[in-house]
Amino acid sequence: MRITDLLDARSILLNASPKSKNEALDQIVDLMVKSEKINDKEAYRKQVYAREEESTTGIGEGIAIPHGKCDAVTKPGLAAMVVKDGVDFDSLDGEPVTLMFLIAAPNTEDNIHLDVLSKLSVLLMNEEFTEALRNAETVEEFMGIINDADEKEAGIDERLAGEGTAAEEETRGKVKILAVTSCPTGIAHTYMAAEGIEKAAKAKDCAVKVETRGSGGAKNVLTSKEIEEADGIIVAADAQVPMDRFDGKKVIVCQVSDGISKAGELVDRVISGDVPVYHAANGAEVQESKGGRSSGSIGHQIYTQLMNGVSHMLPFVVGGGILIALAFLIDGLCVDMNALAKADRANFGTITPVAAQLKTIGGLAFGLMLPVLAGYIGEAIGDRPALAVGFVGGVIAANGKSGFLGALVAGFVSGYLILLLRKLCDKLPDALEKIAPVLIYPVAGILGIGLLMNFAIEPVMGAINTALNNGLTGMGGSSKLVLGLILGGMMAIDMGGPFNKAAYAFGIAAIAAGNYDIMAAVMIGGMTPPCAIALATLLFKDKFTKSEREAGPTNFIMGLAFITEGAIPYAAADPLHVLPACIAGSAAAGALSMAFGCTLMAPHGGIFVFPVVGNAIMYLVALVAGTVISAILLGVLKKKII
Repeated sequence: MRITDLLDARSILLNASPKSKNEALDQIVDLMVKSEKINDKEAYRKQVYAREEESTTGIGEGIAIPHGKCDAVTKPGLAAMVVKDGVDFDSLDGEPVTLMFLIAAPNTEDNIHLDVLSKLSVLLMNEEFTEALRNAETVEEFMGIINDADEKEAGIDERLAGEGTAAEEETRGKVKILAVTSCPTGIAHTYMAAEGIEKAAKAKDCAVKVETRGSGGAKNVLTSKEIEEADGIIVAADAQVPMDRFDGKKVIVCQVSDGISKAGELVDRVISGDVPVYHAANGAEVQESKGGRSSGSIGHQIYTQLMNGVSHMLPFVVGGGILIALAFLIDGLCVDMNALAKADRANFGTITPVAAQLKTIGGLAFGLMLPVLAGYIGEAIGDRPALAVGFVGGVIAANGKSGFLGALVAGFVSGYLILLLRKLCDKLPDALEKIAPVLIYPVAGILGIGLLMNFAIEPVMGAINTALNNGLTGMGGSSKLVLGLILGGMMAIDMGGPFNKAAYAFGIAAIAAGNYDIMAAVMIGGMTPPCAIALATLLFKDKFTKSEREAGPTNFIMGLAFITEGAIPYAAADPLHVLPACIAGSAAAGALSMAFGCTLMAPHGGIFVFPVVGNAIMYLVALVAGTVISAILLGVLKKKII
């Protein structure tokens, strides 16, 4: 396949004059649509903008290569645009863009087009080639320039492989540099960084081999012998790269954009020897980064660390939660709640043998939620040594009074605790430093997080819980409407944390005292957030990521089963907008439940215990009202994902 096989003449514009980056992107998307390779223009446009949010595709030297890969693309394609006067594109070098190529990649396993796109990306680093394209007077001349270059130039992977197999005598006495390049989409930047590093190394008379890790997989993979003989290694990547193989070698880890714009500086650092030694035991694999200028900011780091925990936690929430919901459903169908003694009602969900099995298994999975959250937040900060430390902190939080909030704190504390230990161990003799990852980090780390949780975090959360319970107990004789409002809202504040637990414990105590209206308000407040999330992902699709939309409907099941934790991943990802919306809807649902005089004798079960709810029809109305309120607020408050 040739480059021009992807480039339709209808998708080339040689005299574009956009006034802004967004206008330039919109124009070139319109050009791509003319090639009839896009079945949903808006979906493709959003994907192009989403990629641009990760990091600018303005690579410098007046060139931009925006791209989008999604189901809206029916065939791989290219669109091209020459902007004679240039347009501000937030490029890496700050210069205006005068030449743009837009890539459309289908979401399929057929990657035959990737070699072609990588070749074009490399050609665009040739100044003579790009200048000729800018000066082309007709579309036919533009296509001809590309065809001629395509004919003469070998593919990047083919050429790099040839460099890597150079005879030993040709590289003897030279500085030997290895590199790995990778970007999230693996289409353009991966290969441009490889080209940049290769050129910079050859200009300094260095022996060089570059491994590319693109959408088509790893190419030109570095061998153990090459790694052993290398003087330095450059890892220019915004996506996951296997790093253990580089243990004990001098390694520079940087963004893929640095491999394009700062290749010369990176090569100079390797030549000078000003490169830190990488220790695999002290680190994990390079984690996927969103890139861009904000990628190094404290806020972005905290967000990515948090999301590492949330993404690993989600399967436990969904799997365990649905099994628990099934247990309640089975007991709800097989057991007459009115015939149960008060003491037995607390065992709802475990009364029949099948329900008991499901609830036990689901409960075990659910119980791992907070340890996994804390463990993988810690790992994102302190790498693998922090994983065990975070798990222990999460277990203490799950079994104590701090819950979800305690697990969050445990995750961050465990990561930074390992970083502190690592700094302290750097001063140890080499013999002791080598055993630090297998002895000092786990022992000191687990002891440290245990002491901090037991003597600092847990007491604080316990005090909050006590204060909340005392306050709620004092409100028992005041306005039922206000009490329902407060209890419903509390169930959504931290979704399993101290506020949620305090309201739930108050509801349980009320059942024991024979006051069934309070538990009704508590449960409906906990049911509302997941149901609202599910509804919002259906109504406001542009406010949620693809993975959030796919997981959204599951929250209907979890919400109806009174499993508030299904909303946690969404709240953790965007707390400033999600939590206020959920709290408002839950508070409204709780107040309406009280106002309608709804009652509940069961401490759990959601919709599966509706047969024993007093005034069940109005209880359902209250749930729907709260869900709609939260969903609408989510649509208003959350920002569009573009």
